[in-house]
Amino acid sequence: MRVLITNDDGIAAPGLQALRQALVKVPGLEVSVVAPDSNRSATARSITTRSPLWVEEIRFDDGNSGFACDGTPVDCVRFADLGLIGERPELIVSGINHGVNLGDDVTYSGTVAAALEGIVLGIPAIALSQQSGRGEMDFHFSRDFDFTVAAAFAAELVQRLERDPLPADTLLNVNCPAGEPSGIEVTHLGKRLYNDELKLVEEDPDGRRRYQIYGFEPSFEDERGSDLSAIANGRIAVTPVHFDLTDRSGLEALRERDFNGMLASVTR
Repeated sequence: MRVLITNDDGIAAPGLQALRQALVKVPGLEVSVVAPDSNRSATARSITTRSPLWVEEIRFDDGNSGFACDGTPVDCVRFADLGLIGERPELIVSGINHGVNLGDDVTYSGTVAAALEGIVLGIPAIALSQQSGRGEMDFHFSRDFDFTVAAAFAAELVQRLERDPLPADTLLNVNCPAGEPSGIEVTHLGKRLYNDELKLVEEDPDGRRRYQIYGFEPSFEDERGSDLSAIANGRIAVTPVHFDLTDRSGLEALRERDFNGMLASVTR
């Protein structure tokens, strides 16, 4: 099976390297790496459209190599799909992210965005994230990570999926807690409670003001069955995610509105 590894922390990130080292040991896998050349966290599904992208082949310590580009995580997946690594991948594995991607945060995450791009292209995908050793419940960068369990679990999961593949429109968002997990739980996306504030950092003589509006640790609704609650209780959270954002339950109610009348009123 051809597996593409990518991430949003950059090609040299310890999380990506731990994942790569675990997967290259799995018999039968063809492992390729296309990742950003530096950190692209919280870039979500952004793409690079206004300039060509640089690509450089990077040699790793074990003699294998991968490709670094100056684009986004989604750009990296597109590179692989368009032939940079030869045949298109059969599975996308994005991560291991430095920090959890839970609940509403998945809409900001470059890690999850790369996996989402896989299912847009008809390639099943896994997004992997690791809680810091201090047990932080946010996605902010920390240096205190142990990827041992997450990397080993990823290798086992990929082997199982090789025998029993995911549907092409399926993404598994996997988050691992700090330390030894107490178990594993299939979850739904939880609800974040953001604690952002407008904080004045400095003001220059010309009257320009510099503010911080992000960076304050969010809380969450402790809802049974959510990914946030699973991580808070020391369990690995595995959440199936799909790309269809249509509110299908609201379609009929919306069709009852007089949109034709609205159009008529503005085109008379």
